[in-house]
Amino acid sequence: AAAAAAAAAVAARASTGTMSGKGGKGGKAPASKKTPQSRSSRAGLQFPVGRVHRYLKQRVALKQRVGATAAVYAAAILEYLTAEVLELAGNACKEWRVKRITPRHLQLAIRGDEELDYFIKATIAGGGVIPHINKHLMTKSGGKKKSAME
Repeated sequence: AAAAAAAAAVAARASTGTMSGKGGKGGKAPASKKTPQSRSSRAGLQFPVGRVHRYLKQRVALKQRVGATAAVYAAAILEYLTAEVLELAGNACKEWRVKRITPRHLQLAIRGDEELDYFIKATIAGGGVIPHINKHLMTKSGGKKKSAME
């Protein structure tokens, strides 16, 4: 509170022109203060570019340098993959007429898409299995069974 009061007093003296020292009232024009903008908003992303950059720097071998655009690129890739999986899982939810995405929906979305299935090889806890019946296990039409009995 004391620091805030002191800052207010300095500001009041500066506005009345009774500030001692060189310069007085004349001086530099007030710099146009730009509001700070995150790297994510600059890149048009939702994923945190700064955090991705920090993680990249932690994981790089032998204290090598990591470029600023590497974090933007990595965050964009992560955001795209996340949006793709969530869109497919949301479509699975709409099919089943539910409003909540569960691990089962994620499993169906990933395994239903050929490229995501190739890319994501992890086991999803609570995802279940993909429905599949081998064609050789399916019963054949009745014609062959009757001919075998004769």
